[in-house]
Amino acid sequence: MLGATPFETIALWAVLGIALLGLAYALFLRRQIMAEDKGNPKMIEVWEAIRQGADAYLGRQLKTILPLIVVLTVALFFSVYIVPPSAEALERFPSLTPDRVKLVIGLGRAVAFILGALFSLMVGQFGMRMAVQGNVRVAAAARTSFDKALKIAYRAGTITGMLTDGLGLLGGTVIFMVFQKAAPDALLGFGFGGTLLALFMRVGGGIFTKAADVGADLVGKVEACIPEDDPRNAAVVADLVGDNVGDCAGMAADIFESYEVTIVSGLILGLALVAITGQIKWIIFPLLVRGIGVLSSIIGTYQVRGKKGEKKGNAMAGINRGFYTSAVLCFISFAFLAHFYMDEWRAFLSVGVGIILAIAIDELTKYFTDTHHTPVKEIARSSRTGPATVILSGLSVGMESTVWAILVIAGTILSAVLIYWGQPVAYVLYGVAMTGIGMLTLTGNNVAMDSFGPICDNANGIGEMAGLEKDARRIMADLDAVGNTTKAITKGVAIGSAVIAAVSLFGSFMTDVTKVQAQMNMPAAEHLLTTGIRVSMPMVLIGMLIGGAVPWLFSSLTINAVSRAASLIVMEVRRQFKIPGLMEGKVKPDYKQAVGICTVAAQKELVGLALLAVLTPLIVGLTLQVEALGGFLAGVILSGQLLAVFMANSGGAWDNAKKTIEDGLYGGKGSDAHRAAVVGDTVGDPLKDTSGPALNPMIKVINLVSLLAAPIIIQYRKMSLGVVLFVAASLIICIVAIWYSKRSGLKEFHQVEESVCAPTQKTE
Repeated sequence: MLGATPFETIALWAVLGIALLGLAYALFLRRQIMAEDKGNPKMIEVWEAIRQGADAYLGRQLKTILPLIVVLTVALFFSVYIVPPSAEALERFPSLTPDRVKLVIGLGRAVAFILGALFSLMVGQFGMRMAVQGNVRVAAAARTSFDKALKIAYRAGTITGMLTDGLGLLGGTVIFMVFQKAAPDALLGFGFGGTLLALFMRVGGGIFTKAADVGADLVGKVEACIPEDDPRNAAVVADLVGDNVGDCAGMAADIFESYEVTIVSGLILGLALVAITGQIKWIIFPLLVRGIGVLSSIIGTYQVRGKKGEKKGNAMAGINRGFYTSAVLCFISFAFLAHFYMDEWRAFLSVGVGIILAIAIDELTKYFTDTHHTPVKEIARSSRTGPATVILSGLSVGMESTVWAILVIAGTILSAVLIYWGQPVAYVLYGVAMTGIGMLTLTGNNVAMDSFGPICDNANGIGEMAGLEKDARRIMADLDAVGNTTKAITKGVAIGSAVIAAVSLFGSFMTDVTKVQAQMNMPAAEHLLTTGIRVSMPMVLIGMLIGGAVPWLFSSLTINAVSRAASLIVMEVRRQFKIPGLMEGKVKPDYKQAVGICTVAAQKELVGLALLAVLTPLIVGLTLQVEALGGFLAGVILSGQLLAVFMANSGGAWDNAKKTIEDGLYGGKGSDAHRAAVVGDTVGDPLKDTSGPALNPMIKVINLVSLLAAPIIIQYRKMSLGVVLFVAASLIICIVAIWYSKRSGLKEFHQVEESVCAPTQKTE
């Protein structure tokens, strides 16, 4: 295989074995979790409502997106027929005619796309279902000890982490082993499938969860002055369901596609170096790094614990202990790998910088969102003067945090340049890809930390609705507070990894375009790696400006969707509060109605927003050509990074500022300061849990579509009638998608408004 030594062949099979080990470990943890007690009948009743709502939502989401998946599978298959097969594909299958090679590559790309989509779906769906299974068991364990509740919550999240590790590594390794030199053609389909599903799950889950959350908080906390998870609030179950479909399913799919895409870009750029040096080590190294990461994450899991029998403990200390244990094991292992296998230290330095980047973003996010640091304290202090100052203070925190985050990422990319100083640009791009590989080495830990948050949030909600004992509620509240911080941290890591992955894909874009240009006998002076992306060219500048605007349009549509759906929830909860006997606890609210409103609102946005991400790079590329498409990608990456960090950190800071007040600061729950903080939190909810995280997969969808389309764009440099018609049709589809997104929901709002107003008119 590409001149591999016996050690390299064994190493490749070992990586495959480690991927399967990660999946086996997930099954082992599942068996442990399922053996735990689910608590009393009241807890099981609340849990069953959450489980049914989450399952129903994901089932409906799958039906919504399936037609688009089928269409794109067909499109990917036929995309290889537009351009001649690559030289690598012809070398990999020398006994086949060019037409047969196209057929094999087309099938490989289509199957890889389906595989990527399926794996992303499995990570999101299975991970969410295990989070739902874990939440009630955490609530039951909190009645006995802090240590047991912490272990169950973290290990339930680790199942999702191991699925992410195992499936991502399995898919990338198998595709490389089958296609070898021609692997990039299929790997792009694999990455695109995973990224597209992550976009669907992120957008849909984000709209669902924040519509329910905002609606529940505004009516429950601000208007009715009742507790957060009060069973009289019709939106409470929808809120708890949303934690699972948004934070568990959505984030798991999001980090999985980052994991997937960094493997894809690492292997594509590694193959470029194999062509230069004739050594396969550039491919084997990133796969071994990922394999070591899986083993390190498994070991780190067992460091997350408290003291047996304790009723109180420091969950964050245990989680940090597990994370840093895994990080140290990775550092030591990578050093041995670099010294004895790579026979050079530059690759080690690149992945080491990636781990340091993950830690730096971890600490930076903690500073701006944790309750113990100045930014959150300042926001809480500003609540004494009303909602306006809370919002202004949070905006300031978010804006400042994005500056430091971008400087950290810029320093990371600079490190790759310095590490490979004096080498051709292909080495530098490979170094950036290795930084992404290193950053997501600890994906098992990162996903476990993220899932830990909604699991504990759900457990706390179940505890309140089931009326559990005070000591148990205190344990769950402590775990929930730590979960808010871990969710914010993993959002920061997800955004940082998205940018590094996008930069790696950007490098792959330049490499692949140059390869196609050489294949078409274009002069070397015109190759993209030679000319670079020249911002001084008007067309490139136009592309960059359009690219910078796309994340803002995307965010506007998602925030607007949350706002409309939250308005429906507010009206529905107000209507149900007027039901005789409900506020006295004699009548149960209709939880299913609120779940149904959120489900319908989320489904309406999925296909339109996905089409926007898929079609905009095609429109720019075919209209302004391939170098302008490079400028477009640069604009998307920069604007998307700044906007995503701003929204995620400002929202996280508002959320934790509210929680510090709920713990007794400035008058505690029900005070004017608390009402002001709740307003800030509800403004931040769609920012941190819908629009900000949704930008991660959107950026990568655009990059992968550009990579797939680049050979076609070069082939059709002249604006023929067919190209003009395709561009015009794509523009019309985008305009209709935007119009539909802005229009949808008005009819439902008026229907709910009429049902709310009707009882009022009768009483008057």
